[in-house]
Amino acid sequence: MIRIRPYMDSDREAVFRWCGDEETFFRWTAGVLGPYPLTEEGFSKTAGLMRFTALDEKTPAGFFCMRNPKQTLDELRIGFVIVDPTKRGRGIGKAMLRLGLDYAFLIYRAERVTLGVFEDNLPARACYASAGFRETGVKERYPIRGIEKEAVEMECLRILKTGETKGVHA
Repeated sequence: MIRIRPYMDSDREAVFRWCGDEETFFRWTAGVLGPYPLTEEGFSKTAGLMRFTALDEKTPAGFFCMRNPKQTLDELRIGFVIVDPTKRGRGIGKAMLRLGLDYAFLIYRAERVTLGVFEDNLPARACYASAGFRETGVKERYPIRGIEKEAVEMECLRILKTGETKGVHA
């Protein structure tokens, strides 16, 4: 069973280990946290975000952040999503994101949660879709190691309690 809790400094070693190769690092950070390898200084850029650790029993199994890009809690953005590579393919990412969505919709009363994923990262796109996200058609570009990489935006909208759906969150 997966659960999430606020990130603790004791989780740092695991998170750093999960992005141990350059390809994983850039898929995870889109270059926002600086050059490879991950450093304390680069990771400190996440300190002002809502950081979460997913636990598989008592062991860290995943990490993600949330932020409010429009300075309102009506819309939150998930980023820096990573799962322990030794535990991928077990539904941890899906479970972690669904718990993150519950947190966003139930605690913050957000109407919309978005994230960006590189177009060529098909396993992540499938994971996000299985968690309830749908592609919006909006694309973003990130310069990664001198190459422009395209990312697609995905969103999940809050379901109203009245039974009417405003979106797809299951």
